[in-house]
Amino acid sequence: MIELVDIQKSFQNKLALDGVSFTIPKGKVFGLIGPNGAGKTTLIRILNQILSPSSGSVMVQGMPLTASHVRSFGYLPEERGLYREMTVKNHLIFLAKLRGLSGKEAQANVIHWLKKFGISDWENKRIDALSKGMAQKIQFIAAVVHGPEVIILDEPLSGFDPLNIQLILDEIKTFVQQDKTVVFSTHNMQSVDELCDEVALIHQGKLLANDKVADLRSKHRNGDYKIRFRGNAVAFANALWTGFEIIETKELSENYREAVIRKRADQSFNDVFTFLSGSLSLELIEEQIPSMQDVFVKLIAAHHHEE
Repeated sequence: MIELVDIQKSFQNKLALDGVSFTIPKGKVFGLIGPNGAGKTTLIRILNQILSPSSGSVMVQGMPLTASHVRSFGYLPEERGLYREMTVKNHLIFLAKLRGLSGKEAQANVIHWLKKFGISDWENKRIDALSKGMAQKIQFIAAVVHGPEVIILDEPLSGFDPLNIQLILDEIKTFVQQDKTVVFSTHNMQSVDELCDEVALIHQGKLLANDKVADLRSKHRNGDYKIRFRGNAVAFANALWTGFEIIETKELSENYREAVIRKRADQSFNDVFTFLSGSLSLELIEEQIPSMQDVFVKLIAAHHHEE
């Protein structure tokens, strides 16, 4: 859907983006992740033509990015901003018309979204009368009210309580079911695990990783297994011999324990079962696949180690 080719961006003497290239696939949730100051928002502003790259190019379905493309995008900026004196309904209609909808289309879409979010009663309230969370909902609706095929969300979950976070996550899943493309910039690694098909990890303006989430998590496995068993802790330790290291263990109830172990060499899942099944009553053996939070921390640490 969108291809970024060797994007560089400098601000005076500071290089904010250093040769960043990746492709955003159609109909997927693409995660843009990285620490504060990594260059994520700069990249998003380039996608929206708020900034121009110092060099490099952005292609949309094989064509250079144009203002026409950008008008068809949905964009939720990290820095929220609404006209405080306008009413909710009039503000959303105004923004929808700026995106090319007729007055009739804009009104129909606004009514649909207010009803969908359960806030129709607020349509004639002024923006400055809204709570922060309610204003965040209006800002989200403003980003999608014109029915964009590409939706760019910069920290969309910030400022929301857990219930409203789930509301936004559910809407993003619906967009994907509709074959829309979502670019999702966030610090919330749990939502990356839950939502994103692919990610690009940016740090200090450089692309550190670009891959499918499942593949990244699999590549960074460290051989940990979670075990639940009934039996004696000493028997458990003896059964492991020298093939596995016990990382942690805890007693869940009398004679019922949970442990995390790590393989020392080339042992496999079958080896875990073979080592333990003769000595204990096994309830669970589960390989611990690292979360995206684990992968994120590991890749950033490795980058600093190499410097």
